[in-house]
Amino acid sequence: MRRTPQMPRRLMLVPCLWLAAAAAAHGQDQWQGLEPARPATQPQVGGVPSATTPPTATPAPAPAARQPSIDDLQREINAQTRRLEELKQSLAQQEQAVANLQRVVDEERLAAERGAGAAPGTVLPSLAQQSQAQAPAAPQQAPVAQAPAQQQAQQPQQQQRQPVGQAPAAATRPPEVAQIFDQPGVLTPSGQFILEPSLQYGYSANDRVALVGFTVIPAILIGLIDVRQVKTTSGVSTLTGRMGFGGRFELEAKVPYVYLNGDTVSREVFTGSAQDRVFNAHGDGMGDIEMTARYQLNRGGPDKAFYIGWLRYKSRTGKDLFEVVTDCVQRCIQNTTGTGLPLELPTGTGFEAIQPGVTWLYPSDPVVFFGTFSYLYNFERDNVSRTVLGRQQEQLGDVQAGDIWGFNLGMGLALNEKASISLGYDTSLIGKTKQNGRDSPGSVRITLGTLLLGGTYRFSDRWSLNVALGVGVTRDTPDMTLTARVPISF
Repeated sequence: MRRTPQMPRRLMLVPCLWLAAAAAAHGQDQWQGLEPARPATQPQVGGVPSATTPPTATPAPAPAARQPSIDDLQREINAQTRRLEELKQSLAQQEQAVANLQRVVDEERLAAERGAGAAPGTVLPSLAQQSQAQAPAAPQQAPVAQAPAQQQAQQPQQQQRQPVGQAPAAATRPPEVAQIFDQPGVLTPSGQFILEPSLQYGYSANDRVALVGFTVIPAILIGLIDVRQVKTTSGVSTLTGRMGFGGRFELEAKVPYVYLNGDTVSREVFTGSAQDRVFNAHGDGMGDIEMTARYQLNRGGPDKAFYIGWLRYKSRTGKDLFEVVTDCVQRCIQNTTGTGLPLELPTGTGFEAIQPGVTWLYPSDPVVFFGTFSYLYNFERDNVSRTVLGRQQEQLGDVQAGDIWGFNLGMGLALNEKASISLGYDTSLIGKTKQNGRDSPGSVRITLGTLLLGGTYRFSDRWSLNVALGVGVTRDTPDMTLTARVPISF
């Protein structure tokens, strides 16, 4: 049997390998979505190219720009979410600050309602304006596509960039009350000057019975009975100026002009006199000029007291008791040639004095409680002499008037935005007068007590009217005092 000749194995494997390589290249091109690559070099059979030749591949175009993936978008959303959380925390802080400012506004309104001559404060911005002004601005975003929620979050931030007002410097000032005491409780605002003219009218009447003699049996007196009634009328006009510095410091000066009129009605029993004798004396002139410095010690607020420390200096510019002529011939002790009373009433105390004190105010809506504690020290005068009839001098030696402890307490209430009233009590404890280091003959301790009722009506932001009525509750206190003040702001 004749055997058919066979092709060598190496020549049979060459076409198979070429077909497998072409199929693999074509499948890879379809998977990547690209144009088919150039075919491999044509195989040769015995150094001769194959009869089948694939077409030549065209050049591939440049790859397109890469689109953001899902992970990139998720990272951007997370960043914007963190930014929104930061804005929420900032908004909560600003809301707390706005609540604090709102309490300040309430106190300012309450002060205006109670205020006697309160200066107009700067109007605070509204609640929305404060929250918009204090929220931080959004940072510059990256140049990527913004989601609709991100654009809505940026719109309120653009509205936040608005100018706002400035909180008033008087926010830490105590609330205004109708003044009834000599020392006001509210300091003058910084850079503001207040001129306050005032007029005070007072009246007092005292009865005194003097028994000079001895008794044989009870109810039988041998001697003289001297009955006296002393009626005193006073009028004091004062010009006061106050200037504020820095919002917590104030200087004040007072220049008074004093008019006094005194009538002494007496009748000596068992002397055969059937008529009353009236001794009249009066005096007028400059009183004692005063200077006072005040400083607010703390920053009070609602249900937190304000404390104001002050120091007052009183001069002796007025005519004193030792300068006026006394109705005596030689000596006023056991004198029978005169009444022993001054022929002219003095307009000053005759002693320089310094008085430190503390005033406190406690606002508790709708009222304000206030009070003062003070101590007045009179400086001693050396080689004092008294003028008697004939311009003669009676030597008295060293004289020091008694020191004074003072305390008062009051309450203020606003009736409306213009009118307010105050009610209070003032008391003073006066020590004995000393002469040559010892208690002066006839010197006693005195307690003065006055019940006061006052009211204020504000006509405008510049000026108001304050009226206070005082009624004495002890025998040594004037029966009635009526004071009118008109503070004018500049």
